[in-house]
Formats: sequence, C-alpha cells, structure tokens
Amino acid sequence: MNQEQVLDLFRRTNAMLEGHFQLSSGRHSNRYFQCALLLADPRKAEQLAQAVAAKLEVTPDIVVGPAMGAVTWAHEVARALGLCSYFTERVNEKFALRRGFHLEAGQRVLVVEDVLTTGGSCREVFEVVRSYGAIPVGVASIINRSGQANPFEQDGLPFTCLAQVDVQSWLPEQCPLCAAKTHGPAIKPGSRPGALKSS
Repeated sequence: MNQEQVLDLFRRTNAMLEGHFQLSSGRHSNRYFQCALLLADPRKAEQLAQAVAAKLEVTPDIVVGPAMGAVTWAHEVARALGLCSYFTERVNEKFALRRGFHLEAGQRVLVVEDVLTTGGSCREVFEVVRSYGAIPVGVASIINRSGQANPFEQDGLPFTCLAQVDVQSWLPEQCPLCAAKTHGPAIKPGSRPGALKSS
C-alpha cells in the first residue's frame, strides 16, 4: 500500500478534515486526521495494519499504544504481527498501564500511534515501558505529520509510517487562523480531555 492509497482511504471515509483544529499536542492546524472514522471499518484497519507490519524492520514481542486514539490501531497492528496489544491510559495526567496489563523485563515493545505530530505521546509511553524494564524497539504510525522522516532518531529508535504528510501546525499564540478570526475558534476532535484553547 503506497502513500496515495493511504490518503485516498482517508478521503473516502471523510477522515481527513479541513478547518481550524487543536491537536492533542496543543498546537493548532488547518487539517485534522480523524483516524477513528477510518479504523471503524475493520477491513480497512486490517489492510493498514498489514501494510505497516510488512514494513517493520524490528521484531517486537508486544504492541503498546496510547489511549484513546491508538487503542484500535495497536490492536490491529498486534493482530497483523500475531502478538498481544496493550494500551496506556492517563492517571492523574500521566500515562500508566491499567486493567491488569503488565510488561516483563526485557520484553521488546513496538509503540504505535495513529497520527504522529510531535511524538510526545509516544515518548510518554516509552517512559511507562521502561518503568517495567521492558525495551521500546521502534515506533509505527499511519500518518507522520511531524515534518521529520524519523522523529525518533534522537531516541535511537526506528520509525515506520504509511504516509508522510506536510501539514502546517502552530503554537496557539502564533496561529494565523486565530489571528484572522475567519475560521472560528479551534475545535478539538481528538480524545485527550481538557478545555479548548483558542486565541
């Protein structure tokens, strides 16, 4: 599956939105990828996960993703690899494994995210993984909108994605959409709790 085929799936499922959005990172953007709409179709989710699995250069023991956005994605990638899938949840604003999930020391973990912007959520997952003595061995996403080919190079980890997309994003105080006041306040279609921030 090539990049254009991936983006075509987003278009056909109305999962690529245009407007004024607040991302999970807090940054504002004129485009938002609502992966939940795309992954709602198990056949499409399976197709994407198999494509990522075929591109991986690492051999993990388990797949872990941050809730809520990567819960379905982690499950599908794990299924494509024949592995188990866990997800982290926020407890007092920090990620943790709950629901009886437990990692073993030395276990090799593939961390997955649906859409990657800053990599902040993945790095929080790295901390959880390492707290168990397990080892993050790579990161995989559907969309990479970070502007870097490998946003985890400084972490020493390989990164796999299905589509690299050049999408602008801004700090709220530097957002031209807020300054223009023609698009209304930034809306927050994602899953991270918290009040909307608009200028």
